[in-house]
Amino acid sequence: MGSSIYNIGITGLMTAQAGLATTGHNIANAATPGFNRQLVVPTTNTPQLFGRGYLGQGTTIDTIQRVYNQFLSSQVLTARTGLSELDAYYAQIKQVDDLLADQNAGLSPALQTFFSGVNQVSNNPSSLPARQSMLSAAQALAARFHSLDTRLNEVRDGVDAQIAGVVTEINSYASQLAEINQRIINARAASSSQNPNDLLDQRDQLIADLNTKIRATAVTESDGSYSVFIGNGQPLVIGTQTFPMTATAATEDSSRSVVGITLGGGGTAAMPESLLSGGELGGLLKFRSESLDPAQNSLGRVALVLAETFNSQHRLGQDLNGALGANLFTAPTPAVITRSSPAYAGTAVIGVATATPASLTASDYRLTAAGAGSFSLIRLSDNVTVFSGVGLPQTVDGLTLSVSAGAAAAGDSWLIQPTRNAAANIGVALTDARSIAAAAPVRTGAGADNLGSGSISAGSVTTTTGLPLAASPGGDITLAFDSTLNQFTVTGGPGGTLAYNPATEGAGKTFSFPTVGGFTFTLAGTPNDGDSFVISRNASGVTDNRNALLLGGLQTASTLAGGTASYQSAYAQIVSSVGNKTREVEVTAAAQESMLQEAKDAQQSASGVNLDEEAANLLRYQQLYQASGKMIEIAGKLFDQLLEMGR
Repeated sequence: MGSSIYNIGITGLMTAQAGLATTGHNIANAATPGFNRQLVVPTTNTPQLFGRGYLGQGTTIDTIQRVYNQFLSSQVLTARTGLSELDAYYAQIKQVDDLLADQNAGLSPALQTFFSGVNQVSNNPSSLPARQSMLSAAQALAARFHSLDTRLNEVRDGVDAQIAGVVTEINSYASQLAEINQRIINARAASSSQNPNDLLDQRDQLIADLNTKIRATAVTESDGSYSVFIGNGQPLVIGTQTFPMTATAATEDSSRSVVGITLGGGGTAAMPESLLSGGELGGLLKFRSESLDPAQNSLGRVALVLAETFNSQHRLGQDLNGALGANLFTAPTPAVITRSSPAYAGTAVIGVATATPASLTASDYRLTAAGAGSFSLIRLSDNVTVFSGVGLPQTVDGLTLSVSAGAAAAGDSWLIQPTRNAAANIGVALTDARSIAAAAPVRTGAGADNLGSGSISAGSVTTTTGLPLAASPGGDITLAFDSTLNQFTVTGGPGGTLAYNPATEGAGKTFSFPTVGGFTFTLAGTPNDGDSFVISRNASGVTDNRNALLLGGLQTASTLAGGTASYQSAYAQIVSSVGNKTREVEVTAAAQESMLQEAKDAQQSASGVNLDEEAANLLRYQQLYQASGKMIEIAGKLFDQLLEMGR
């Protein structure tokens, strides 16, 4: 009996000692990230059969249980990877928002200053200081485009550098996971029925840390190791083997960093950015494709359309020297990037030119040769196939695409960026203020002997082709009225007659000469028989401001987005879009942080260390230890009594 009680007391003592050690371990790791509290799970020893029943033989420790809730832990991982993605996104887009919306550094004040200079020239077209001021404002506007684009490129370079850094961190976590997988396999091999709780905690913490970098899914294998997958099932860790990620230059655009992963059979392959979601890496990639690319493209579109439309109107004017206007701005050209790998097999050189500035989008495009001279074009902003199975040239979205040399082979591919670099490449072509074309190249006038009340408007031109630019009178066009026939006889230019009835059309009738610069003018009033009007070269247009007024009107003209937005409003749309997205990400991140805290609270309530509870456990195990010791003491006395009886 004494021996039995003694043995039972020892089992109780050992259980209490294990409980004290486990409780102390919990208390010591209360602040350790990823630690899950542990519990001693005791069970009764096999009882011994006596004549009158089974007699208990004390207790033993079945296991040291790790209090772990897979569902709650998964919720924490999901919330954490989402918050990391939003934090990375917000940190980057806030820079762009601050840049574009800045009242001093943004584009709006530079546009306003430039058109103020244009208006000064229209008010005083013969003033050289006003012209020089306009030219300086144009240079300042181009410089502002350059500085904004440079800052956006700095943000882009920073994102690429961070992508490379995050990929390095992900590979480090993968190596650590493979190593700890091996340690867990070894530990389970030593005792297949028991789990190495602390190693499991360390591994789960590595998974949690990995999910702050990229969304990763862990699958438990039969040997206790984790297989970790990213994207739509690409392996990162399989047992003790890793498949490192890489950050390399894109084959389409060497200035752009893309993420690849090691293939099972060797080599690497770039992963679609849409599959790399969650965590810091997902946030960086998402920011670049959703916000940075559209913002830079949209800014470039404003620069390109400004240059094209302003140049187009400026070329219709006449400068102080009497010459037709030249381009004021250096118009950027769309970029065409040939895929570098695999190298394309054909010899085709793709040309892209701006056809209709108002129709330009802020998207990039991918042109692919299908063979037999046919091509397909995908608009990358919405992945819509613009055309397929047709030859070039084609005009779409304000661009004309053509094969300027050579021939394409099936599979050849080109990345077309119509506006990406436009803000960086816009410049001022004129250097002489006298070359600003403020005047119109054609003027109208009434005959000196006219007696009627007829009049002719100043008119406007749409092209310089066919204009009466020869010295007067060689290029003059004369309109002589015949009251009998109610018509003007046209001498010079297109010739012919113009029907005009003063009784019904005296309020004004508009005519156009398509072959004479598209010259459009209006006749009004009641001319007498023989009255005439002359359309001639503007030989002395020093004080003429007609073209300057048209140039100033471009400030509010709807020249972008399909004819729905001006330069200023198009830029305002960029600022608004980036600002709204910044606010959206900020609010969503705040909500996600609350969700993460709730998930962590729920997980900690189940698996975290409660110091009050552990203090109570210390007292409980202390009492158990003391009681078991007392039992051993009593058993010893009983055993001594038995020995005395034997003497």
